[in-house]
Amino acid sequence: MNAPARKTIRLLPPELSNQIAAGEVVERPASVVKELVENSLDAGATSVLVELENGGQTLIRVTDDGRGVSGDQLELAVPRHATSKIADVGDLMNIRSYGFRGEALPSIASVSRFRMTSAPQEDDGSVGEASCIDVSYGAIKSVSPAALNKGTMVEVAELFSNIPARLKFLKSPATEQKKTQELFTRLALARTDVSFTLKAGSRELVRFEAGQTLARRMGILWPPAIVDALRPFDVTVAGMRLRGLTSDPRSSQPRADRMLFYVNGRAVNDRLLMRAVRQAYQGRLTSRDYPQTALFLDMSPQEVDVNVHPAKNEVRFRDEQAVFSAVLRAVSGALAGVPLASERFAERTEERPASPSSRENAERPARPLGFWGEADAVRVMPKPKNEPRFSPEERQEDGLSPSCLKERGAPERDFFTGRPTVAPAPHAPRPLVNESRPASVPPLALETAPSPHAPKDDTPAAQRDELPRDAAPAASKAATPLSLPLPETKNDAPEDSPLRGIRYLGQVAKTYLVLSQNDDTLLLLDQHAMHERIFYEKFRAEGSRGVAQPLLVPLELDLHPAETERLLELKDTLLRLGFETSCRGSRCLAQTMPPEMDRTEAAAFLREALSGRVDDLESVWIRHACATAIRAGQRLTPGDALHLVRQWLRTESPDFCPHGRPCAVTLEKADLEKLFKRRQP
Repeated sequence: MNAPARKTIRLLPPELSNQIAAGEVVERPASVVKELVENSLDAGATSVLVELENGGQTLIRVTDDGRGVSGDQLELAVPRHATSKIADVGDLMNIRSYGFRGEALPSIASVSRFRMTSAPQEDDGSVGEASCIDVSYGAIKSVSPAALNKGTMVEVAELFSNIPARLKFLKSPATEQKKTQELFTRLALARTDVSFTLKAGSRELVRFEAGQTLARRMGILWPPAIVDALRPFDVTVAGMRLRGLTSDPRSSQPRADRMLFYVNGRAVNDRLLMRAVRQAYQGRLTSRDYPQTALFLDMSPQEVDVNVHPAKNEVRFRDEQAVFSAVLRAVSGALAGVPLASERFAERTEERPASPSSRENAERPARPLGFWGEADAVRVMPKPKNEPRFSPEERQEDGLSPSCLKERGAPERDFFTGRPTVAPAPHAPRPLVNESRPASVPPLALETAPSPHAPKDDTPAAQRDELPRDAAPAASKAATPLSLPLPETKNDAPEDSPLRGIRYLGQVAKTYLVLSQNDDTLLLLDQHAMHERIFYEKFRAEGSRGVAQPLLVPLELDLHPAETERLLELKDTLLRLGFETSCRGSRCLAQTMPPEMDRTEAAAFLREALSGRVDDLESVWIRHACATAIRAGQRLTPGDALHLVRQWLRTESPDFCPHGRPCAVTLEKADLEKLFKRRQP
């Protein structure tokens, strides 16, 4: 076998080294726009115009009104490591400009046909003679006089045309244009004193006027539902200034793409800052949800190293703990007025005498907007025509009437639909849920229950709270009951009875149901988590079928431009949920909607989906179930509690709610003995 030939070390030619450097700095058209716009800002520009053709692959043109470059300096602008922003090693620890590496222009010029025209601004404020330099794939072709009123204009044509291997990795022009717009807007948010305009061909994509507030610029990019929930903050901690906007905890989304971070005006991607912000929301958001945040950290340049990544989108802090604590304190301060979820449903052990109406208002906690957002202010559960009257203590404490519950003597309600079941004749079977269920969810057995108008039973209360053995549901011939682990009891109850040996004991804190199993096991159930699981499986089954209800008069919504774009992306998903939508200008028309919603709920759901707060079908079903389920702090009668347990046990995965929280905690006799020190652990 021949030994490999010895290879000698050699210097790479300039064109090859420039292309290698371009691979680090110039990834796609968006990278070119970022570098050129940052150069414009470093030159003191107050107006920046970016024009794209074919998503930036054919042409990128950036025009500004900055100080410009004199003709005798143009040739020094395109070689590598030539810059006017730093002069010695000490300057690296005191960087106040966007650029400093001297690699952007030569890297861009090596993979494109590059032209830069500039008219320098003299010391007396006058504008000097304009000059132009042409570079073709790294080789300088000419330097000549040109015509330009003020500032600099850079044109980058046929990007990557000399490197087919790089060109094939670019996405479609529409995708590249979207990436460029996202990066352009991030730069615009950092400098509200500068006007920015982005065009694609003759079409203006976005414009920011100089002097706008941060919130105003956010309103151009994000839907009103998100911008209205932003909370401002501006604090100074340990010599660091932290300012910006962060969202109300009740407004969240399943992605982190609306968490924007800036360090000394530079847009960065930093995990430390993200962890600190999410820590501030701990207890207010689930682990799956993310807030919307635009955070600006201004600190001494000597405390941060920006020379970490060639693209300058990463930084390293000298004192990470101090930065983390400062961010946590700033964002926590903005959220100080919002109670934690545990505090929101906390119940006072001692109440001062008050009128029924005032006590109801005082006990009413602030509800998280959750899935429905602004629609949480209206009824989610269907309201029966003849709804019974409740005392303030029995009324749901989140401000809604407990339409999914019943009074003593009122018909039992189906926890799958929230509607009251029709009072059956004594011993007549009635379905627990609508029998027209998809094949993916096994049909449920029928249960037999006495009429609420039947003669009064003189059985002691302790025995009445236990489900009668002869009242267990009888399996329908067409039904295939779920196989659930049930306690073994010595009785004659049917095998598919879901509550054999289980006795209801009561409700704790109007949130947790307490039951005993076979008189030797204690069961603690979270009523909200249980009801979430029931509704989640119901909505998932119905959503998978795409059941739709035609509308005589289409539902109309006015759309923000960002919502219009998202409607086109979600059209197929919405159709699977039962929404047949179309877009006419800036309006959305829905010809159908899911049958379980009314028009108000459907409009609220569409607004939430189009604002970006829901991302996929799973998120839709989970948020829908969370908003529709009974709340913590809501009183249940024994009949309601047992009926809820029946429905919950018939779900496919009763152990956990859709968010992953446990629905039940079991304490067996051995566990109780350990708690009371009757047995050593």
